[in-house]
Amino acid sequence: MLTAMFLSLSLVLTPASPAGLDEPHKKDIAMRLVSSAENSSLDWKAQYGYIEDIKDERGYTAGIIGFCSGTGDMLKLVELYTRRRPSNVLAKYLPALRRVNGSDSHKGLGKPFVRDWKKAAADPAFRRAQDAERDRVYFDPAVRRAKKDGLRALGQFAYYDAMVMHGPGADKLSFGGIRKAALAKAAPPARGGDEVAYLNAFLDARKAAMKAEDAHDDTTRVDTMQRVFLRKGNLDLTPPLTWKVYGDKYTIKR
Repeated sequence: MLTAMFLSLSLVLTPASPAGLDEPHKKDIAMRLVSSAENSSLDWKAQYGYIEDIKDERGYTAGIIGFCSGTGDMLKLVELYTRRRPSNVLAKYLPALRRVNGSDSHKGLGKPFVRDWKKAAADPAFRRAQDAERDRVYFDPAVRRAKKDGLRALGQFAYYDAMVMHGPGADKLSFGGIRKAALAKAAPPARGGDEVAYLNAFLDARKAAMKAEDAHDDTTRVDTMQRVFLRKGNLDLTPPLTWKVYGDKYTIKR
């Protein structure tokens, strides 16, 4: 009887674990942080129809996390959308998307594709497809890997933001290569290391990867966003949050 009472009291007094990035409100914060860097706006839900060529040799960049016509994730997105809604306005561009994959070409796409992408963004099925591919390719793998490394919400976000910009690959300029470079400098908490020291090593490796590409050499999303949170010891990414990207100031109050 006393043992049961003690166990019950222990459960009451034990503080709840901080919310990971996959908790709905934290995930929304993550999306607003990424949108501030990708779209200069906290309104990430307004970005389903975003599309432009940002001259990074990846063709068109579009949607809520920058699906690219040259890297395959845009193709996978439109294929998913077409499986779910076969008669959609983007289905006719699938042959062209397959041809331009791996290049920065606009052949078979161009202004009609840009117009139809924006039109598709009004379709809830297309927005759900973007959400699903974001989670499958970027968000879920990043959070899973970060949790295995023993990282809290800020570290999970650092992994996610790196995957969004650099892709989930293993080469030195992709997420896998960035993480490998960080591991060579510091151990993550899951390996007995200090979380702050490891995250500093990861952000250093991330900056080096960004500077290796002309289109990504502005590192403010690391310097005046993620590093600011880290210096403040906000490892749980708890609002209020104030940061700058490209010189513009943003705040999330709660």
